[in-house]
Amino acid sequence: MKHTIRKSATDKSISGVCGGLAEHFGISSFSVRLVFIFLPGNVLIYIILVNIMGDSPPSL
Repeated sequence: MKHTIRKSATDKSISGVCGGLAEHFGISSFSVRLVFIFLPGNVLIYIILVNIMGDSPPSL
């Protein structure tokens, strides 16, 4: 089964990108957010990920 990276529906501050990455890799979303803060070109990378990553499936 292929696991795709999706935006988080529950762990989101802006659009769920960092929460989705954290859920996929099994790490803290806080640490992913820290990486994005100190990453050069962070805004551009974040905008690209917002548009590329799919939304999480709706929960019942």
